[in-house]
Amino acid sequence: MTMLSFRVADAEAAEVQRWVATLGVDRSELLREALHGHLVKLRSEIDVARREQMPLTDDELSLSEIADWGPAEDWTDWNDAAR
Repeated sequence: MTMLSFRVADAEAAEVQRWVATLGVDRSELLREALHGHLVKLRSEIDVARREQMPLTDDELSLSEIADWGPAEDWTDWNDAAR
């Protein structure tokens, strides 16, 4: 892991401290999770922009039809019978 250090406004630091107390987590954990969530959001926005620039081909779209089929059989009864 790499350590990051940055400054925040006093009001935001106080809010972080309130959330830390409310959630019962370490400040580092809260900030790590917040950063991770923001980075995931940014990456998804880039994915959307790329998809708009290069839409899926007909061949790629045909795979979505297969995904809509769902499971071929319900195996839950078989699993219970094996016990």
